[in-house]
Amino acid sequence: MGLDGTGTLRVDWYRTIFEVIDMRSFSNLWFWIGLAVMWSTVSHFVVGVPHDLIRRAEREGGTALADAEALAQIYTRRILFIARQGGIFLVTFACFVNAGLVTLAVFYQMEFAQAVLCLFIPLQIVSLMTLRVCRIIETDGLEGLRLMSRLRRHRVLVQVIGMFSLFFTSMFGMYQNLTLGVFG
Repeated sequence: MGLDGTGTLRVDWYRTIFEVIDMRSFSNLWFWIGLAVMWSTVSHFVVGVPHDLIRRAEREGGTALADAEALAQIYTRRILFIARQGGIFLVTFACFVNAGLVTLAVFYQMEFAQAVLCLFIPLQIVSLMTLRVCRIIETDGLEGLRLMSRLRRHRVLVQVIGMFSLFFTSMFGMYQNLTLGVFG
């Protein structure tokens, strides 16, 4: 708020909105909560199959194994269909978004773009790995315990990428917070 030339009180909406919505991502608690939720969800659902169902299918077999196999086959077909039908568009769109974010993050030093890159790049790596696993499941006709073993291996790799991503993001975020200071 401020006084204009006539002495009346006016509201600067642009400044007010950006004071309420903190664009400093690495100092924002919601960014870190979102990052934790994203990685816990990505590592829990492997090719659409929840980890607890995979473990139960390996232990008990029977219905749990049939359910896990069905889910894996459904999501494998779904992911491969999307990749085959819209793969070129998805890759083009991802390249466009990445180029824009890299430009904003590196050349303009925009913290929001840096934070989004810390989220998107590892997710894109995981997506490519998931696509590869889906192709292996389809071509090798994996089922039963071999399928569960492949899903568990994929989950471990996703968790490793998540650990490196969390480590890098936290180190970069601390660097940004220390460099820019508390008050921007």
